[in-house]
Amino acid sequence: MTQIALKRFLLIEQCPEAWQGLDLYIFRDDSVHFYVGQSQLAFARVWDHLLGGFKGHSIVGRFVWVNWPRSMNFTIELLSSQDEQFGSVANELNAAEQMLIQQWSPCFNVSLNPQPTAVPPTYLPANAKFRRRASLRKLIVEAQRAVKAEDNLLW
Repeated sequence: MTQIALKRFLLIEQCPEAWQGLDLYIFRDDSVHFYVGQSQLAFARVWDHLLGGFKGHSIVGRFVWVNWPRSMNFTIELLSSQDEQFGSVANELNAAEQMLIQQWSPCFNVSLNPQPTAVPPTYLPANAKFRRRASLRKLIVEAQRAVKAEDNLLW
């Protein structure tokens, strides 16, 4: 499993070799899981959501951008359906995804999720108007600045 802040994820253009076998992903903050999904390459699918959010093709992607810059602190988790934790479902991808959805009741998963968690009132809903309509490049620059400032505090 890999956990990475969204602001750091945005700075990675190519999928690291170590992440290539990861086929499940989660968007979350410290207390709420927003979305669980699956893909043969989870890294690329997370990017699909982020890019699709600008055009309204991904509800979780749109949720990220309407809540920017606060959302840059969201966590992206990348997992493998082959991990030991999914042994009870024979490491089958669909079953592993369903297991995570049942475990976390994410806000934006409606399939296989009888009671999705409500979006906390501290966040704008995914259908809110963009407060700042910036290009992806500008948002990445903001993420770079935030990472640099955070890293400088650690030294």
